[in-house]
Amino acid sequence: MRIGAMIKELLGEVRESTLDEAGRRRLHQIYERAITALRESLSEELQQELSTLTIPLDGTPSQSEIRIAQAQLVGWLEGLFHGSQAALWSQQMQARAQMEEMMRRRGLPAGPDGTEGRGPGQYL
Repeated sequence: MRIGAMIKELLGEVRESTLDEAGRRRLHQIYERAITALRESLSEELQQELSTLTIPLDGTPSQSEIRIAQAQLVGWLEGLFHGSQAALWSQQMQARAQMEEMMRRRGLPAGPDGTEGRGPGQYL
């Protein structure tokens, strides 16, 4: 997530400024380091997907090439994060449904949030 935030911030900076040759070379280096860092932390399947989306930047890329490359990378990262969030949400809902089913089989009343209901007692 940190890499994604860094790339998104860089993209915003690139959009707002005109870069000279040295600036474009520096952004190219940062882009390559970000791609390398991502590949080291991804599964083989996601590494292959990333390879198909990233464009090779040779020499000193133009400002347009840098913008396109960064936009592609940020878009891919956002899709990856949204997919991860959806998978986590799905797992939570599945676990909740399993818990409710176990409680139903045991004959326990379910509380308003799907957990075991407890009547009034001595403790708050």
